[in-house]
Amino acid sequence: MNSPIRGALFDPTFGAGELSTLLSDRAWVTAMVEVEAALARAEGKCGVIPTTSADTISSLFGRLVAEGTIDVGDLGEAAAAGGNPVIPLVKLLRTELAAADPAVPGSHVHKGATSQDILDTALVLLARRAGAHVLALLDEALVCAEALARAQRTTPIAGRTLGQQALPTTFGVLAAGWMTALHRASRNLDDALIDLPVQLGGAAGTSAALYPHGIEVADALADELGLPRQDVPWHTDRTRIAILASALGTAAGAVSKIATDIVFLSATEIGEVSEGTPGGSSAMPHKRNPVAAIAARAGARRVPGLVATVLASMDHEQQRAAGAWHAEWETVTDLLRLTGGAVARIADCLGDLEVHPGAMARNLDLTGGLLLAERVTGALSTRTHNARDLVTAACRTGRPLDEDPALLEHLEAHEIRALLDPAGYLGHAHDIVDRALDTVTRGREGTR
Repeated sequence: MNSPIRGALFDPTFGAGELSTLLSDRAWVTAMVEVEAALARAEGKCGVIPTTSADTISSLFGRLVAEGTIDVGDLGEAAAAGGNPVIPLVKLLRTELAAADPAVPGSHVHKGATSQDILDTALVLLARRAGAHVLALLDEALVCAEALARAQRTTPIAGRTLGQQALPTTFGVLAAGWMTALHRASRNLDDALIDLPVQLGGAAGTSAALYPHGIEVADALADELGLPRQDVPWHTDRTRIAILASALGTAAGAVSKIATDIVFLSATEIGEVSEGTPGGSSAMPHKRNPVAAIAARAGARRVPGLVATVLASMDHEQQRAAGAWHAEWETVTDLLRLTGGAVARIADCLGDLEVHPGAMARNLDLTGGLLLAERVTGALSTRTHNARDLVTAACRTGRPLDEDPALLEHLEAHEIRALLDPAGYLGHAHDIVDRALDTVTRGREGTR
């Protein structure tokens, strides 16, 4: 029986897609080997090792990556003894080098680096690659929300607070709120990813083994990998990782809010929206479940705990953490996979969301105009001192306000009906949608 691929059963449901490959165990190994190869090239350029050694190492390691010949399972088993996979990986790479070209010393591999340099830089590579994919998905979801905001800007819908109908708004205003949240989350994540640099500090963060070329090699390594240069080694300064985790958590939260709204609005009794390709039930043929929103919500709900793990692991002691650093590896990759998957599923949901204005109008009528009772109170207050009490009492009777005797003593029925027309009272709904669209447009143009 074939061994299952990690995530093969549930990743499709939760939208991981390409992220499953970008954040796989194989991707981790590939990134670590890429860092080791780039380190050799950087050291060759800086005169730390001969350029012939650097060329041989880079070519060999590139071939190992391309052929995928490193057994990830065996590497994982061997990693248990030293507590991280870099230790057995370096041993394996030196063995491969000795077999390929005995003239190149094994000491030219991993020279002056420590395991954390390789793992942290590999994590940065994975995060930036996967993060770019998450950003693309956020943009896809944002575009779908933007289309809804434009198309439904004048569609009246009951605003709901504390689970009850409040005042009328428009579906366009709701979608505009989704859009701006996605926009802000995307910008935060982009900023966090841009700030992830190379890591090279050696055994205790001083690059002593590479003196006097340590800083030069670190900069060259960053250039080789297309990463920002580090200011100083950040072995135990985990603020960048924490900011990344927080940005991912914020994006997941923005997605979860949208998914929660859609699940509610899709309920049989509400029926104001529905997914274009709803899911069924194994037991109930009539079900039309908003599965994309449900999956997005489920994935997003797992994210805050992972963010908390990263934040709780920031107290890296002295020059190398015993456990706090190790806790980050899978946590950060899970954060990227789950957040990206949640964004992918909400993009699917928004992309084919069906809006039902008739149901929205029907639900607005359920209160008999009570959503705009405050307008009646305002008009009535110019004619009697106890306007609020009169309108409150009228609302409690359940009869239409334009038929309430106490109100009709002060206002004509046609005046009350005009006050209760939601089409004539949507506040700044249009302005809100316009401002939201302008915010996103300026964001695309690079201005804030």
